[in-house]
Amino acid sequence: MNNQSLVREPIRAFVGETDWRRVKESLSPERREVVDELTKVVETRLRESRPVMLTFICTHNSRRSQFAQVWAQTAAAHFGLTRDDVVCFSGGTEATACNPRTIASLRRAGFVVSRDEDARPETGENVFYDLSFSDSHPPVMCFSKVYDEAHNPKSKYIAVMCCDHADENCPVVRGATDRVAMLYVDPKASDGTEEESATYDERSLQIAKEMWVVMGELADRMKTQ
Repeated sequence: MNNQSLVREPIRAFVGETDWRRVKESLSPERREVVDELTKVVETRLRESRPVMLTFICTHNSRRSQFAQVWAQTAAAHFGLTRDDVVCFSGGTEATACNPRTIASLRRAGFVVSRDEDARPETGENVFYDLSFSDSHPPVMCFSKVYDEAHNPKSKYIAVMCCDHADENCPVVRGATDRVAMLYVDPKASDGTEEESATYDERSLQIAKEMWVVMGELADRMKTQ
């Protein structure tokens, strides 16, 4: 594990407080309980074998699960957990497209975004985006896919359910060793309104802080291994 963060400064500035203990103190008791559950499950699997694979799941793999994948991998890197330790994925119960509003929000948070210049996300095309958070780590690839297809693990992964619809309508997650409900309110309700950008950024920041706590506490615990 590397103790020096290689995550770009604008991204760390978006998160604000980068001491995971202080971030955890700012969470509500209910959210701390959710964060603790995921940390415990990941720690258990990490002590058994590496890497641990996390697949974040919401219905369309368009907003919340994309945020969670990107922020979890970024937080892991910040705290010195490499992809030999933790690898993050995302998926849906059906495939649609990664919503351009999600990507725009992550760009505002400091990620460097690239994609095929001929792609047309405004038409609903399932565009492949590369989101870079560091010059020393590979980018996170964002596109919509079913949770156990196309670049995602098909077995021995932890399923993290990010929306209540997917959690309720997917009683069995094929191939998962563990299942954790880490539910978030969908920012979709703000689409097309004046609050759109603020709502997406608020959800992005909530997820960023919670992944910061998970990966920070996990990295500290693993130092005793």
